[in-house]
Amino acid sequence: MWKKKTIEKEVVLTGVGVHTGKNVEVCLRPSFSGEIKFQMTDSGNLGFAVDAWHVESKNCTSLVHKNRRIHTVEHLMASLYALGIDSVVVQVKGGEVPIMDGSASCFVEAIQEAGVKELDEKKERRRVDRTLTVRDNEAFLSIYPGEDLRVSYTIEYGHPSIGKQELSLDVNPKSFRKEIAPARTFGFLKDVPALRAQGLAMGGSLENTVVLDESRILNGPLRYPDEFVRHKILDLIGDLSLQRAWVQGHFQAYKAGHSLHLKAVRGLLGSAGE
Repeated sequence: MWKKKTIEKEVVLTGVGVHTGKNVEVCLRPSFSGEIKFQMTDSGNLGFAVDAWHVESKNCTSLVHKNRRIHTVEHLMASLYALGIDSVVVQVKGGEVPIMDGSASCFVEAIQEAGVKELDEKKERRRVDRTLTVRDNEAFLSIYPGEDLRVSYTIEYGHPSIGKQELSLDVNPKSFRKEIAPARTFGFLKDVPALRAQGLAMGGSLENTVVLDESRILNGPLRYPDEFVRHKILDLIGDLSLQRAWVQGHFQAYKAGHSLHLKAVRGLLGSAGE
């Protein structure tokens, strides 16, 4: 029987918000509620549920409550989900989880530093029992029944440093720490003006994003030859956590992103799909 888990002690991380550009802080605190709950500490500890129906997916995954938002939760949520942490209070100051180095490694290290404690409550699991596909033009995400959580992801960019990349792996604490958590977010220099005109990527830099111009990577070396597709898997794992249960199934994605991830999660919960 799988049991829910929390952390043993409080841990704090500070940094910049990749979209807001603000100095932000996140504090993880032990909890015995059996749930992951977010609080906005600079807004009277306003509470945010981890809920697929109260989320936005514009260039990142944001929790939404009463017209307030906590941005860029996906890397932290992926770390909690993959490491089996089901019960914790996440206190955020500044409206965004810090981007750190653009990967999930700092969150993994923080969770390991805090220690893990098993609770008495049984862990929730959701077994995929039918095939589900969500699409957006040529992009798609298909979900098939399976005994474990497996992700097969393909990306394809018309850029000489990316091209077509594919990776398939079973998701568990060991594979996440070694194969996925260190993969950093990436972006294209040509997109920066348009993003910043929308108030996005205000804190993006060569320290927290793998940046590409028209022909090359500006701030190599890469951590993996296929770091780009690994980061897409990281984002998907973070978005899967929104269903608040460990899912057993095989996810096959092609040129997907946060919006398709979210559509698939809602489909699993009974709202969308084919």
